[in-house]
Amino acid sequence: MLDVVMKFWETTGYANITWQALVMMGVACVLLYLAIGKGFEPLLLVPIAFGMLLTNLPQSGVMELGHTVLRALTPGTVGETVQMLAEPTAEMLREGIPAQIYTETPGGLLQYFYRGNQLGIFPPLIFLGVGAMTDFGPLIANPKSLFLGAAAQLGIFFTFTGAILMGFTAQESSAIGIIGGADGPTAILITAIMASHLLGPIAVAAYSYMALVPIIQPPIMKALTTKEERMIRMKQLRNVSKKEKIIFPILVTILVSLLLPAATPLIGMLMFGNLLKESLVTDRLSKTAQNELINIVTILLGLSVGASARAEEFLQITTIQIIVLGMVAFAVGSATGVILAKFMNKLMGGNAINPLIGSAGVSAVPMAARVSQTMGQKEDPTNFLLMHAMGPNVAGVIGSAVAAGVLLSLFN
Repeated sequence: MLDVVMKFWETTGYANITWQALVMMGVACVLLYLAIGKGFEPLLLVPIAFGMLLTNLPQSGVMELGHTVLRALTPGTVGETVQMLAEPTAEMLREGIPAQIYTETPGGLLQYFYRGNQLGIFPPLIFLGVGAMTDFGPLIANPKSLFLGAAAQLGIFFTFTGAILMGFTAQESSAIGIIGGADGPTAILITAIMASHLLGPIAVAAYSYMALVPIIQPPIMKALTTKEERMIRMKQLRNVSKKEKIIFPILVTILVSLLLPAATPLIGMLMFGNLLKESLVTDRLSKTAQNELINIVTILLGLSVGASARAEEFLQITTIQIIVLGMVAFAVGSATGVILAKFMNKLMGGNAINPLIGSAGVSAVPMAARVSQTMGQKEDPTNFLLMHAMGPNVAGVIGSAVAAGVLLSLFN
């Protein structure tokens, strides 16, 4: 009886827990507190943090790889199968070698969800949903916003250089730098393609910084602007016609995809989702992309990304370097957006652009735009910057996809 009890005890998580697992469970609980208690991007942080909690529970096996073997169809055909595998001919490969793949253990549930990230399926689907929810009207009405969206991507290339100097490879540096775009799906896609072994820490860092936009950006914005600049009122944007909104996603898809074919999956899905919305003839598809599809993919992506942060892989010096570099990338991206907005404002007479909208170019729709709005209303409660900030904000989504295409074209 005692042996049975001891064997049972040895199978429990209590008997196998390590201090590393406890640390990771603590990190997961902190993220859950930030999401639920403080309201920091709960739709992203709750699944990520819970996935992190699940994968670090000893013996849970949620991210275990399945064990599959190749077997002859019958014991009597073993010799024939071995011979054919040892010396396959073109005819055998055309006709097929008689063998079967046998699954001895199926592997963990979240490992199957994780395949959606590894194969680059979930990020473009997220972009499809984002496109269906995005109004590019502010960007079309104020095309200068494109410059702000582009400027905010400088953090990506600044951090790419820093990562190279720290000894990371060009592929790893590309994946780390893309955190500065504050665009989780793009960060996951680039990392899965170019540095899959870093997917856990990069995904967690990217989504954490997206969730912490209201905390990270305000001090940077305040430090780089004067009270007078933060109080600038911008002119009301012109109305954008239905025809412009329909042509925009088609035109952007063609122009960007021809220039950067590697960016086509992201830009194509983003603009396809937007076309579903703006065409007004595919309401059912648009509503599915905006609601059911993106919600399902967010759950699967969030849980599996969190589950990739296992203690033995996450608690390393490399992870700390990635988190620090990611923060630098995000901060530099926010700062360059504000600085360019200040410069443009000076060129246009000093009272045309509120520099606070420049930081919204880091993507993170619509959080970054809301931060611009909040910062502006702290100085003048009657000043409304939200729609003006949405221009660089949606430009940032396009900008991060373009930056990803550049990195893929150069280093993949």
